[in-house]
Amino acid sequence: MHIGLYFGSFNPIHTGHLIIANHVIEYTDVDKIWFVVSPHNPLKDSDTLLNEFDRLHLINLAIENNPKFRASNIEFQLPKPSYTIDTLTYLTEKFPLEKFSVIMGSDGFQNINRWKNYEQLTRQYSFIVYNRKGFDITETYGAKITRLNAPVLEISATYIRDQVKASRSIRYLVPDVVAEYIAGSKYYKAKQ
Repeated sequence: MHIGLYFGSFNPIHTGHLIIANHVIEYTDVDKIWFVVSPHNPLKDSDTLLNEFDRLHLINLAIENNPKFRASNIEFQLPKPSYTIDTLTYLTEKFPLEKFSVIMGSDGFQNINRWKNYEQLTRQYSFIVYNRKGFDITETYGAKITRLNAPVLEISATYIRDQVKASRSIRYLVPDVVAEYIAGSKYYKAKQ
């Protein structure tokens, strides 16, 4: 089985993430997508992160009716901060019959040479890269890349968090069930 690993903070998961994941399922040979929740991205500030179990729960709410999607807490049990190469090495050992590919935007791929052991990563694993405006891939670092022109929404988790803090609606930015849970739990209202 071919599994696409969609890594991210998902703070919170939003419609843009889901559209990209669905596009990958429809336009590649990926059988399932695992949304891999990163407890702490070493290249991002962790002060604004909602607890990883809460972010995992929001993903489960968002994808509950799609059997091709799965929320993964695999990085919760690995050393922090989370490094993609360590997660992939662990998954490859645990699931030797599965093929894993990394799903990411072209903006993120441009920084792959800043990742831990990126040479090993690009040599051993394939990438499904969706194009982001203004971020053309000129250097592949030897990686096997499938490029996608997925519909990309110009919304961000930061914008969503700011909307919540300002008591503005996030309807249509996230699935309704996620918006309702965020409101009921008062997530992002005060510093977490």
